[in-house]
Amino acid sequence: MTEELAVRVAPSNADQLGAWDGDEGAYWAAHADYFDRAVADYHGPLLDAAAISASDRVLDLGCGTGQTTRDAARAASAGAALGVDLSSRMIDEARRRAAAEGVDNASFEQTDAQVHPFEAGAYDVALSRTGAMFFGDLPAAFANVARALRPGGRLTLLTWQPLAANEWLPALAGALSAGRDLPMPPPDAPGPFALSDPDRVRTILGGAGFADVTLQPVSADMWFGADAEDAHRFVLGQLGWMLDGLDDAGRARAEEALRATARAHETGDGVLFGSAAWLIRALRT
Repeated sequence: MTEELAVRVAPSNADQLGAWDGDEGAYWAAHADYFDRAVADYHGPLLDAAAISASDRVLDLGCGTGQTTRDAARAASAGAALGVDLSSRMIDEARRRAAAEGVDNASFEQTDAQVHPFEAGAYDVALSRTGAMFFGDLPAAFANVARALRPGGRLTLLTWQPLAANEWLPALAGALSAGRDLPMPPPDAPGPFALSDPDRVRTILGGAGFADVTLQPVSADMWFGADAEDAHRFVLGQLGWMLDGLDDAGRARAEEALRATARAHETGDGVLFGSAAWLIRALRT
């Protein structure tokens, strides 16, 4: 697969390529506005923490459909921003949006940032909005990112705090479980909570060549749809795989439980679930 796509991928990221360059990535590309809105309250704080200046060269890790890359490029008006991601569909959508918005100093590449041969010291800032947790080998990935940054270059990440601080996933997965005991993503494997433990974050980044590692707690409501039915459709498209193995009656129960959970979280601003994240800052030594 990797040769056919002409993408150099670390073996530890082969499963991630299969997901993000498959149906999962296609769904994210088709629903980019929903995913951007879901984390909209974190977007500004992440860019503020990155403190991008006009002449900076910026690297966006796991850029998805490119909102963060485009806004980083706007801030780096005399510089440039490169967004990288494993998903060809999301990269195509990112390029389309950058062209439509006239953001000429934003570029995008389908590649694995864990092994991509970035020019050494070419970037002033590296950032990621809930994307860096999916690397198969976090120490290797951040060592590669460190090589791409100049000495003193800045790393800024938005990552999830531990599962217990994030209402959205247990609530949605619990509704779709239909009484089964569905496992939650482990904190020591590629996934949303791989950078949730502060000690683990400091150890990984310190070993990769970063210093002055800080984690700032931030929290916000995540948006999942304009109303309960809208959220029901959106979440089913994203997490419908959790229904695998259920018979028709079980699927019906799970879908109704999801609808009830969405209704319980419906507000005048849409369907909202609580979440908590870290704003991680570090300097390349």
